[in-house]
Order: sequence, then C-alpha cells, then structure tokens
Amino acid sequence: GGNERHAAFNNANTAIEGVDPDVLYLLSSTSEAYSWLIKLLCDAGDAVLAPKPGYPLIESIARLECVDTVEYQLQFDGSWFIDIAELERLLSEPGGERIRALVLINPNNPTGSYVKPTERARIVTLCREHGIALIADEVFFDYSLEPFPGNARLAGERGVLTFALDGFSKMLAAPHAKVGWIQVSGPDEDVAEAQRRLDVIADDYLPMSDIIAERIPALLNAAPAQTRRVGERVRNNLAKLHELLDADPNGLVSVLRAEGGWNVLLRVPSVIDENELVLRLIDEHQLTGQPGYFFDMTSNGYLAVSLLPEPDEFERGIRAVLNTVAALLR
Repeated sequence: GGNERHAAFNNANTAIEGVDPDVLYLLSSTSEAYSWLIKLLCDAGDAVLAPKPGYPLIESIARLECVDTVEYQLQFDGSWFIDIAELERLLSEPGGERIRALVLINPNNPTGSYVKPTERARIVTLCREHGIALIADEVFFDYSLEPFPGNARLAGERGVLTFALDGFSKMLAAPHAKVGWIQVSGPDEDVAEAQRRLDVIADDYLPMSDIIAERIPALLNAAPAQTRRVGERVRNNLAKLHELLDADPNGLVSVLRAEGGWNVLLRVPSVIDENELVLRLIDEHQLTGQPGYFFDMTSNGYLAVSLLPEPDEFERGIRAVLNTVAALLR
C-alpha cells in the first residue's frame, strides 16, 4: 500500500542519504512510472510535451492512456539544445491549454544531451506560469561522457511540481532489475496534493512485492561500484571511437557530441539509406545499430550505437561500420 511503498528505502537510507523516503514511490519500471504520472496529471484528450529526437516509448504509453503527445524538437548546433521559444509557442497557441506536463530526459536518449542550467531556469518558470508539471527521466544521469559544466539532477526541484524518475536497470546496467521509482518535489501545497492522488494510484496497483523489496537495500549498496564500472567502460569506448574516426582515411563518419548516457549518434553520408546500412551490418558482420529514423531524426544519415560492448567487440563493430559505409559509396 501507500505506506509500504518506501519501506525498502527506509531500510537502506544510508545509500540514498538526503532523500526523504516519504516522497519516493516504488514501482516496477520507469515505463510504469510514465503511465502512473499520465494518469495523475491528464484526462483523456489532454497532452504532454515530449522531446524529439527521442525514444518512442512515451508516445506509446500516452496513447494507452488516451492522451496525446506534442513534440518539441531538440536542435543541434555543435551540441544539442532545447528551443525554449518553441516551448513557449506550443504552450501559448490554441490547444496549448491541453498540455498538462513537460517531459525532460536528462540526459536525453539518443542525443546524450543534459538539460543546461539556463534551460532549466527558463523551463521551470515557463511550467510554473502555465500550471504544468515536469516529468524528469534521469535514468542515464550518472553516465557522463563529454558534458558541459553545471549539469544537475532535476530530482528535488522546488520551483515547480516535479516528478523525477530513476531505476536499477540503467543504474546497474541490468535490464532484468526491474525496480524504478518516482521522487516528488516542488511547492509544498502542490506536492501534498499530488501525493494524495498518487497514493491512490499506488494502492490500486500494489506494484511492489516483499520478495523484490527485500532485495532493494543490497542493490542500492551495489549500485555505486557498478555505475563506476559501466561509466569507465563507456568513456573508454567513446575515446576509442574518437581515435578510430580520427584515423579513418575516408573521413566519412563523425560522432555528434555526446554529453551523457551510453549511446552515441554517428553521422554518415546522407546519400546512404539507413536501412541499407543496418541490413548490411547484420548480413555481413552480424552486428546492428539503430537507424536515426527510429528516434525521429529530422534527416537521413544517422546510426545510434551502444558504448556498452566489451572494448575489443566495440572496436570491431566501429571498424565494421566504417568499412560498410565506405563500401556503400563505392
């Protein structure tokens, strides 16, 4: 029930020092968290703002709740940034009153871009003025790659009602570790009202069994060391990627600056069909990546690749991409 949802965190309070367990909600995954929060904040026919390029999960979950997604476009100019003027337009134009929440992915997948301090300040003000909540997905936050100064979690934001999402599957790099949580923050009155309603949702769904909850303290204690290991792996692989691209005599492939996460976007010549590139990698090298259109990139010529493989396997994969791109242009 609602009073039991944070018991495991109480038992492991040394691992999350400084976080009040009473503002944490345990559930099976961040996917479920999106569903709960859309139920909480929206009626059928309402909408949430979601970033593009981005993972298509949010749109699918919103549709299941009879809620629309309104896209706001991340822009790239040497690095990725949020177009605040576009957000203002979307919220102010006819139909903007349907928008009940703004989703921020910090850092975003697949662009790897963190929310910058100046962006954060303006977004918090904008959400407060329009009476909408922030949903901050921060599952990749601790995997910094090539960040700019000043990045910070949105978890704990006090300026506007904020729901921060995190979980073990990314923290431990363990897809089977399906435990996620929501941290609620913001103005006291808004938080109290949101929690009264979120308690009802938690009680109705009863998402967390004692069998799983009793393992949470051990997982929390293991998380820092595992996150460090994964962080070291992805940063070393990114360094190897830069080395391989710099040494490639053809100079056909580049990597967009990745501030955080464990995926990167490769830029390939736009005359190459993304599907053809991926199918050739599968057929000739038994490797794959995700074409850019999976994430609604605005133009052709992108391939998302993971930084997680073992170093030798990662190098083999990047060499295969370089060779395949060169072969497709012959």
